[in-house]
This record gives sequence, C-alpha cells and structure tokens, in this order.
Amino acid sequence: MKKSALLAAVCVPAFLAAAPLSAKTLVYCSEGSPENFYPGVNTTGTSFDASTQIYSRIVEFERGGTKVMPGLAEKWDISPDGLTYTFHLRKGVKWHTNNKNFKPTRDMNADDIVFMFERQWKQDNPYFKVTSPNHSYFDDMGMPKLLKSVEKVDDYTVKVTLNQPEAPFLADLAMEFAAVQSKEYADAMLKAGTPEKIDQEPIGTGPFYLVQYQKDAIIRYKAFPEYFAGKAALDDLVFSITPDASVRWAKLQKGECHVMPYPNPADLQAMEKDPNVSILSQAGLNIGYMAYNTTKKPFDDLKVRKAMNMAINKKAIVEAVFLGSGIPAKNPIPPSMWSYNDTIKDEPYDPEAAKKLLAEAGHPNGFETDLWAMPVQRPYNPNAKRIAELMQADLAKVGVKAEIKSFEWGEYRKRMQAGEHQMGMLGWTGDNGDPDNFLHTLLGCASAKGNGSNVAKFCYQPFDDLVTKAKVTTDVAERTKLYEQAQVIFKEQAPWFTIAHAVQLKPVRKEVVDFKLSPFGRHTFYGVDIKGK
Repeated sequence: MKKSALLAAVCVPAFLAAAPLSAKTLVYCSEGSPENFYPGVNTTGTSFDASTQIYSRIVEFERGGTKVMPGLAEKWDISPDGLTYTFHLRKGVKWHTNNKNFKPTRDMNADDIVFMFERQWKQDNPYFKVTSPNHSYFDDMGMPKLLKSVEKVDDYTVKVTLNQPEAPFLADLAMEFAAVQSKEYADAMLKAGTPEKIDQEPIGTGPFYLVQYQKDAIIRYKAFPEYFAGKAALDDLVFSITPDASVRWAKLQKGECHVMPYPNPADLQAMEKDPNVSILSQAGLNIGYMAYNTTKKPFDDLKVRKAMNMAINKKAIVEAVFLGSGIPAKNPIPPSMWSYNDTIKDEPYDPEAAKKLLAEAGHPNGFETDLWAMPVQRPYNPNAKRIAELMQADLAKVGVKAEIKSFEWGEYRKRMQAGEHQMGMLGWTGDNGDPDNFLHTLLGCASAKGNGSNVAKFCYQPFDDLVTKAKVTTDVAERTKLYEQAQVIFKEQAPWFTIAHAVQLKPVRKEVVDFKLSPFGRHTFYGVDIKGK
C-alpha cells in the first residue's frame, strides 16, 4: 500500500471498509507500537500483544485463565524426578505462507522447537544476537542454568532435560518469550544475509498472519485459514496505534475501534453511561512500583530507602491518580496471587520520621536525585508523570530535591534495565500466574546482573535463597511459606516504593462477542467474534 493511501486509511474510519463488506473486521486501539515481532527480546505488553496473534507455543494458557493447555505439543510426559519433559508435537501444523521472501516447504516440527530454545540459550547460535542479545525473560527466569539439554528425538518428539526440578516450568513455556519461529525461515534469511527479517516480517503458526505494519500507525492481520485449531471467527484484525487514552475513548465511542486498553480513570463515568459500551473488569495481576537503584548512592543505604518510603504519601497518590481503579500496594505481588502475605504492614506516611532517618544516614539537609517517570500509560500505572510530580512535592518537604526525567518508552526501559537511574518507576503484569514470575524475575540476583528486569539491582542473599529454593520445590504449601518469608525480607530491605495494584478495566463495544480478559493483561483475539458483520 502506498504511503498516502495508508495515511488516509489510518486517519479515517474508512479503513474498516478496506476489507470486503462481508468480512468480519475487529479494530483494537492499541496504546503503542511493538519494538519488533520477536517476543524473546521484549518484556512489554505492546510487543507481546502484537506478536501473540502470529505465533503458537509448545503449551498455551487457556483463554481468560492461567491453566496450561496443549499447544504445539498435544501431550507431554514428565519423569518422576521432575527433570525430564518429553513433548509430543502435533502433526500437520502449517506455517503462514504470506511472506514475499520465503515460502515454507514443510510443516512445523521438532527443529522449530529446538530453535526456539537455542536462539535464546546458546551464544554460538547464529540468531543469538539478531535483533538483540538481551533475552530478558529467558535470562531473568534462570533458563540458561536450568536447561541441561534440549534434544530432537524424532520430527515430532522433543526431550527437555533440566539440571534441577522447576515447579513453574510448564507455565513458563506458555509465556510469550517461548513463541515458536520457523527454523527453515531462519536458515533461509541467514543465507540471504538478512537474518533480522524473521523478527520484522514474521511468520508463525498462530491464528492470524501479518499483512502490514507501519510504526506508530497501524498493524493489519488476516485470519490464517489453516490454523491448527480452526480458522478464527474474525476475518481481519487491525491494531490502530493510538497512544492517547482520550483519543482511544473517542474512537471507541464512534465505533472506529471495538476494544481499547488502559482507559483514563477520569473517563470511566462517561464510559459507564454509554449504551454501546461494556466495561469488563477484574483484579489485576500487577504491581506498579518505584525502584531505588540499590547499587548507587545514596540508595545503597537502607536507612535512606526507608526514609523515602515514609516521606511519600501513598494513599493520597493512589486516590488522586487511580480514581478508584487501584489499591495501595504493600507487597511486590498482588493480593489475588497465592502466597500473598497479608500480615505485612506498610510503612506509615511520616515525614518527620523520614527527616530523622535521613539525618541519621548523614543527610540532615536532604540530597538531590533523579526520579524517572514512564512516558506511557501502563496497566499498572495510568499516569506516571502525575505520580512523579506528587512524589516530587512530598520529597521536597523532607529536603530531597528530585528531578523528573523521562525518555521514549523503548529507550526508557533499556536505560532502566542498564541501571542508569537513581530512582525510577516501572511495574509488572504477571505472565504465568506463579509468584516466581514476580519475586524471582523482578528481585532475584540472576536478573540484577546485566540488563535484567531487576531494575533495583537488588541482590540480597537471604531473599534470593528463599525464592530460588521455592523454584525447585513442588509442594505448594512449602512454596507458599517460602514466598511469605521472602515478602517479609522484601519489606525489611525496601528496594522499592510499592505504589499500587491496578484493577484491569477494558471498555469493549457491545457488538464484540466473547472477548475475554486475560489475567496477564494480554489481548488475544482468537475466539472473539463480532455481531452484525
């Protein structure tokens, strides 16, 4: 499509008519552009949403739930010692064939599964550094140490052997980073000297294939007729990239989009009154927080971190910014998650005690710091800039002068993961329903190294020992005890100021049939239909 035609298509609802009139088209007003179409190097929901339509995984989460279901593997066996997983793959799974650079000559097989692992695991794999060498998820979850071997037994059997038992292993493989790409396509692009094309012009075995992508404007998909679970009810899926929540709401009202994420809390009253819109809601599996860089002065001092936590008025921030769509957070995991420790008390808001503690730490007149705020709305934080301003005002009262900083979203994440900040806001939405996904991934020593997701760079052995032990324990009661203890240590060590757990709210037009909220905040459109089309 020519650029001028594309712009016209994006600017007016006419792009709904771009497909034949009888076709069922759903438009999703997405909040941002994906970084690329390879989830193995990303941790953002925007990138996951864009690629989850395209790829399949060995196992999948049930739609709207956390239960692990068959995916590309129709069944699996686990050895009694919990170390060996044998996956039996489906036969006859087709790859997308829309790609102008490559046409598949075979169905999905064991080579593709092995490639998915090795691309993120083996540094000598030719694809290890393509797009990015930073396999955040794979590394933060300790996969390089966990995996002993991944073997192709035959074309439709893969055997994965672990060095130690891993309680959440199957759930981990249902996560986005484990999206399966075509090894045949990868080999062809390597030979052509354009390996990055597999992540920019993706082909998968998923329910939709990519037709067109223009950054900051549009992503177009079509239903894949040969999808192994049956063709999607929708014919066309369009992501209309709309970063502003008010603009998303205006488009939803006019019927220019059918589903929108992350509404402005201030718009909720109007949405509730709109007869054409339903608001789906559920407790969010998320946490919004501000991380102290525990390796940088003055935040390497526990007294300073404790003082900061007492200097900020959390209740006032949550009331002003979340407007009833969030609850103040005291723990790093949400209350809806098993092993949540409700006996823990939050630090009180006490500016006088904060001043006293700062003086004890050698800062009687406060100090200067940066305070990073995300440039985009996230499921766990509707307005980071406003929260930063409120924090800045609170900190000024105890003599701490905070300079608010921000960057473009991809850049922001990269710099936070590199540890450039002193204080910075971020957050997390769970990806597999397991506490490990928060406590080990965000606060374990493995992910404090390099550019991992532990942006507090917090590596505290007593904490790490507990969450690492919980990973290899299969008894849920025992794991619960370990995670409860870990939360106590987290509170004592204060690597974060925990802000809030947001309620997941999703305004959806009433002609949309059977859209299900994902506990992980994902947006998947297989299984969704649209009335009157």
